[in-house]
Amino acid sequence: MPILQPVADAATARGDVVAWLASPAIGAHLPVGAPWIRSRSALRAFAADATLATVHRIAPQLPGLHVQLFHGLSTDKRDPARGHFKVRGLFDLYCTHGPATTGPFDALARTHRNFAVRETGWPKLDPLFASDRGGADALRAQAGGRPVVMLASTFTESLSAARDLLPYLRAWVQRGDRHWLLTLHPKSDPALIDAYRALQGPHATWLESDRLLDMLRASDVLVCDTSSVIEEACLIDVPIVTVRTRVPKAFMHDVAAASDVDAAIDMALQHDPSRTQAMRAYAQSIHPHRDGHSAGRVLAAIDALLESDRKGLARRPFNAWRRINEAAGLKRLLPD
Repeated sequence: MPILQPVADAATARGDVVAWLASPAIGAHLPVGAPWIRSRSALRAFAADATLATVHRIAPQLPGLHVQLFHGLSTDKRDPARGHFKVRGLFDLYCTHGPATTGPFDALARTHRNFAVRETGWPKLDPLFASDRGGADALRAQAGGRPVVMLASTFTESLSAARDLLPYLRAWVQRGDRHWLLTLHPKSDPALIDAYRALQGPHATWLESDRLLDMLRASDVLVCDTSSVIEEACLIDVPIVTVRTRVPKAFMHDVAAASDVDAAIDMALQHDPSRTQAMRAYAQSIHPHRDGHSAGRVLAAIDALLESDRKGLARRPFNAWRRINEAAGLKRLLPD
């Protein structure tokens, strides 16, 4: 939802009509009064000109242009053959974030010739470059001048360090020399979330993932594993400690064991100039757009493709198995 909300806001502001297609779990977090499509008849009646997705798959039966915004900035979380750059013949438009993704998708577009690519930036980050209305200041105030360390983790169990970190984290929090901002992906194991939430007290604050941007702004160091939050931290110069990240980079303080994180945080707080320089170069490659208007560029790209009626693009390939499979998923999501 944080990825799509800036686009919905920008579209509504210019007079477009927006509706959400979401599971009950996600729909429960929609803004009060937000139009929520809950049946196939309502979906047909809405007759959207474009359907936007943040995941790698979309039902071919959904109306209008199929637009990919992506779930994160990271291209390293999975093998490229099945991850960020896998083209499944499901989208008309890929809205990329920066040169690191635009170049590969442009090359794929020349090969497949059935989708367009536009570098728009990632709408989720629009609020990062706007006023936070004091959210980060309030979190920093809780630290009382101590270093603020944010801890986040991916929900992918094979890549997550959250379980390994927990016993050490209990001791570090109790020590009280830092203030911890803790969050986990909402799809994480509920028991693990409860264990992290239980650490809240004078030395730690638990926050839901919708406060991620406030947490990043308030932090002196990010502790993570393999998650898109790493790339988001890069954009605002937050030093990063990682635990067995899938593809370590020069600016990261990557450690092999959770027990090494404590010392790595101390190193990160020293702000080594060479790491900072490497981080800024990486940030420029993944997301150079810092004006907070990525949502507007997404809408402009959709408008242009609609007005051209997909001019110059071949028809997307027909895949009977995929069409049946995605239709079954849509049927499970929507009654009627």
